[in-house]
Amino acid sequence: MVDMMEVTIRTEYIKLGDLLKFSGLAHTGGEAKEMVQAGICDVDGEQCTMRGRKIRPGMKVRVNFEDESVDIEVKNA
Repeated sequence: MVDMMEVTIRTEYIKLGDLLKFSGLAHTGGEAKEMVQAGICDVDGEQCTMRGRKIRPGMKVRVNFEDESVDIEVKNA
C-alpha cells in the first residue's frame, strides 16, 4: 500500500532529514538519520542515504516501510 502526502515549503529546498521530520514520518533528527542510513528512502526513484540531500519543489521522496510506502511530493508555497 502506498500513501500519498504533499509537503509545502517556503524555501528553495529542504534537506531530506528535515523533510522526514517536517512531514511527521520521523519524530526526531536521530530517527530521521536512522531511516536514511537504513536505505528506506528513495529520491526521484533512486535510493538515497544522504540525509543532507537537498529536496527541491517538484521532487518526490518515497519512504519504504516494512508494510507500506509513503510518497511525499514537495511543493512551493
